[in-house]
Amino acid sequence: MVFIPQNFRHMQRFLRLQDVAKVDGILADLGVSSHQFDEADRGFSIRFNADMDMRMDRRQPVTAFEVVQQYTEAQLHKLFEQYGEVTNAKTLAKTIVSARNVVSLKTIDGFKNALRDVVKGNPNKYFAQVFQALRMEVNEEIVVLKEMLEQSVALLKPGGRIAVITFHSIEDRVVKNFFREGSFEEVEDNPFINTRREEVFKVITRKPVTAGQEELKRNSRSRSAKLRVAERL
Repeated sequence: MVFIPQNFRHMQRFLRLQDVAKVDGILADLGVSSHQFDEADRGFSIRFNADMDMRMDRRQPVTAFEVVQQYTEAQLHKLFEQYGEVTNAKTLAKTIVSARNVVSLKTIDGFKNALRDVVKGNPNKYFAQVFQALRMEVNEEIVVLKEMLEQSVALLKPGGRIAVITFHSIEDRVVKNFFREGSFEEVEDNPFINTRREEVFKVITRKPVTAGQEELKRNSRSRSAKLRVAERL
């Protein structure tokens, strides 16, 4: 067994370096590790005060602080709406842009205090959505996921399987659609052109597999996990 501490967006490249052209299976666990959530200085959790970091790999250049400090109001609005599904994403973005010129948003407490007046509903749930959006942006999680899925088409042997564990609806939707379509390319909607896409995968899990009661008792964080499996044709 060979451990390669790299982002799985580089999966194909590092397999080639190991002289591996095809594989029988791929398992991708998209969850943030409990260690990262529980280590205060990583800046992933709203439970602790620390720098707004959120990098899964600290070799990456961009932190969450740089996102909230440098992105335009329109960019912030888009990422909170798409990645966090924050109901007042536009107001939130506007408030951040105004606040960053007056107070420091470098720490989690400073960031939360600056946004206290725009929080809707349960503060913990609200900031969990906001932090999810920032974490996904910092680590390019959806971009990376798509790159890995596209590489799986070339890497899997016929009959080989890919299993992906997601932890929120945005990821799950990406995986579900890719398994069904086998690509992220848009099919041209033209009645005069017969564009039939070649089937790439056989979907094994019509509905995602979720944690049972026994697993939930042992690991409450598995509650949001969904497993989908597809087989290469």
